[in-house]
Amino acid sequence: MNLFELGQQYQALADREDLDPTVLADTLDSIDDTWNSKANNIARWIESLGSDVDWLTKKKRSISDELTYRKNLCQNLMTYLTSAIDERGLKEVHTDDYILRPRNYKQRTVIDDEDKIPGEYRNYAKYEGMFDVKKTDVYKALKDGKGVPGAHLEPNRKTSIK
Repeated sequence: MNLFELGQQYQALADREDLDPTVLADTLDSIDDTWNSKANNIARWIESLGSDVDWLTKKKRSISDELTYRKNLCQNLMTYLTSAIDERGLKEVHTDDYILRPRNYKQRTVIDDEDKIPGEYRNYAKYEGMFDVKKTDVYKALKDGKGVPGAHLEPNRKTSIK
């Protein structure tokens, strides 16, 4: 069953994109049809929409998985390229198409154990009853040489591609 099997009035309604609940109810009420036919067409429409939702959910998951895969692959390739250039002791690599320059970026703040982070680096009100770590404050403290239990800075070295 699909939308093509709906009656003409229901098909025209299904094709509209401005259907808020009030407009939908008013339009359905205005269709001159027997109650059985109306209920049958609405049930068919709901079934078709359910199939669409299932398909879109699977497509969204597929796209999300592909996005995650490509982000991770990009990061892994960048790590490999930067390590390979660093191992050779090069400051810059010229290829046919690119100039590759490894460089240091701002260090990453890594939270090892959220429960060990002191209260001065937490924001209680942000999530209404749940603590949130203020990573910028933790970063500043670690950068200034202060020890913050449960956190550390990690180098962030990447290659710029020009």
